[in-house]
Amino acid sequence: MVSAAVGFQCPDCVREGKATVREVRTLAGGAIHGDPILGTKILIGLSVAVFVVNLELDDRLFELFAMQGAAVALDGEQYRLITSAFLHSGLTHLAFNMLALWFVGGAVEPRLGRWRYLTVYLLSALGGSVLSYVVDSPLQVSVGASGAVFGLFGALFVLMRKLRFDVGGLVGLIAINAVIGFIPGLNINWRAHLGGLIVGTLLTLVMVYAPQRSRVGWALGGTFVLLAVMAVATAQRTGEIEGCSQQVNDQWRYDPVCMEDITLIAAPRSSDGY
Repeated sequence: MVSAAVGFQCPDCVREGKATVREVRTLAGGAIHGDPILGTKILIGLSVAVFVVNLELDDRLFELFAMQGAAVALDGEQYRLITSAFLHSGLTHLAFNMLALWFVGGAVEPRLGRWRYLTVYLLSALGGSVLSYVVDSPLQVSVGASGAVFGLFGALFVLMRKLRFDVGGLVGLIAINAVIGFIPGLNINWRAHLGGLIVGTLLTLVMVYAPQRSRVGWALGGTFVLLAVMAVATAQRTGEIEGCSQQVNDQWRYDPVCMEDITLIAAPRSSDGY
């Protein structure tokens, strides 16, 4: 017999009772964990740790992991498309992005679930880098988590619409941040913002509005489709950059004129993805 709140119950009765209890899930069908924002804390801790290590190494991590199209295309360093999201150009840059991540991530993660949330974050970061890669000068350097954060803004918008909350304030906040990206002299990579926003919004739409019985399949399918689109765009841009480069003495030499000719949107050659 098993002790209960009142008297005792047989073990089989307890098991049958538990089997009939419906497991509580997040709005997107994810599991509910003890710490609902652990993923956000890990992302912030990782970004802060990378910032400290980079200071100790005199910005060596920038040289190795910052986003630069030429390095991605000609040196095969595709990992820069994601590692750049964990680098920041200064303490103010880091503080603003981590503060935004804390508040927005803290609202999104409990409603998506940890693994869906991390998927949205990382794919949004990748989406921001891919759009920058496709339209910017291959010589431009950019860093920052803002593409991923804007992806979370998009995710929060979808979640608020699903819950029938007023989204006017959020839309205004997104618009203000988008406009700031166009202010001359701030070196803000609005292309990364836009790419992250698009990916985060689309992926969350799939996760939240998918049929309840097949949410996992839809989430996986949406993830793979977005990855495929970004892979095709990256491959096409890589071919363009390779086509205007030339090899001298077994080392790649960049032709600045050609690089600018294949740049779709005028942008400064050195910019931080705030």
